[in-house]
Amino acid sequence: MTTTLDKTEDSAAGDKGPKPMFEGQRNMATQIAVYVFILVPFAALIAAVPLAWGWGLTWVDVILAVAFYWITLLGVTVGYHRLFTHNSFKAKRGTRILLAVMGSLAVQSPPITWVADHRRHHAFSDRDGDPHSPWLFGTSPWALAKGFWHAHMGWIFDKDVTNKERFAPDLMADKDLVRVNKLFVVFTTLTFLLPALLGGLITMSWWGALTAFFWAGFVRVAILHHITWSTNSICHMIGERPFKSRDKAANFWPLAILSGGESWHNLHHADPTCARHGVQRGQIDISARVIWIFEKLGWVYDVRWPTQQRLARLAVGKD
Repeated sequence: MTTTLDKTEDSAAGDKGPKPMFEGQRNMATQIAVYVFILVPFAALIAAVPLAWGWGLTWVDVILAVAFYWITLLGVTVGYHRLFTHNSFKAKRGTRILLAVMGSLAVQSPPITWVADHRRHHAFSDRDGDPHSPWLFGTSPWALAKGFWHAHMGWIFDKDVTNKERFAPDLMADKDLVRVNKLFVVFTTLTFLLPALLGGLITMSWWGALTAFFWAGFVRVAILHHITWSTNSICHMIGERPFKSRDKAANFWPLAILSGGESWHNLHHADPTCARHGVQRGQIDISARVIWIFEKLGWVYDVRWPTQQRLARLAVGKD
């Protein structure tokens, strides 16, 4: 099965063979920033448990946290993942820029970096070269525990940087995406300051700004991080596999809503360019519904929706 990713890899390789997998290593400042923006929200998430018991959480905080969660989640699932990584649909320029900005607010790395990592994941899924497979260390209990940690968040601290010229040459030629990529620090700052600003204006208090900064900023980012990372870890370890894929990608229904449909991971790896991941009865895929709405509004087009014939060919037990 030839996918858009395969074609991108072929074009990137040229006549001289494939480019190196890595383009170098993060410098010290970037590495420190990675630790800060991964571990600080995680610390806030841990602190949120006792704090929520009777201090500092209001309905304003909840509403802002939920709103920013879905804005940033859809930026990742619809924008970073289904549009930029897999070309599951085409989008008008304004929509492309909007989705790239929304994804940047998730603090998961700039769009071109995210896409390069994820395309490498698909090119080497659950094999050597995959940046976050839980199966790289063996199948013993200790190896799987180590693999789970690596797939979930350990891989993020690796210093090696995926070669963007090899895995995302199309995005590096997109001036709009390059501009958004360069503004990642600005969007990272805004994703924490905007909730604080809104919280302060709504409550007309500095305390409202502070609690919104904590709940709709750090805690929201931490929850989104772990939901996204669970697709890398849990959805490659346990779950159902009704479709044929060359790896261990599986469906894990408890995460379906919180992940925006990304945890219907088996079909995605069986058919990476498909715009909808939850294709069976009862499989809620909010990201696909958003793409459908955008299509009706004329914001996106050439959507690669699943067909019954293709799903039948991909089903387990079918040749």
